[in-house]
Amino acid sequence: MDDAIAFFSLPPGFGFHPTDVELISYYLKRKILGHKAACDVIPDVDIYKHEPWDLPAKSQIPTRDCKWHFFASRDRKYPNGSRSNRATEAGYWKSTGKD
Repeated sequence: MDDAIAFFSLPPGFGFHPTDVELISYYLKRKILGHKAACDVIPDVDIYKHEPWDLPAKSQIPTRDCKWHFFASRDRKYPNGSRSNRATEAGYWKSTGKD
């Protein structure tokens, strides 16, 4: 978390806008291999357990656009099934594509 605090002390105009390739080839790859990134800017959040309006507060980096980055493990609805568990306290996340 200290890395995230240091990130916020950067001058105005600095931001976190990685490409899809950078997210996968750097951040996700390092996460899978157990290596720390230079800055801890992508938190682990079980997004399916939270309502959409709660997600901005879970982000490490405050932003005015509606784009946040999280690492999330996939939770199965049934132990031997392939469907994701998308239930939240107030409802559920709707799938718009294939899992």
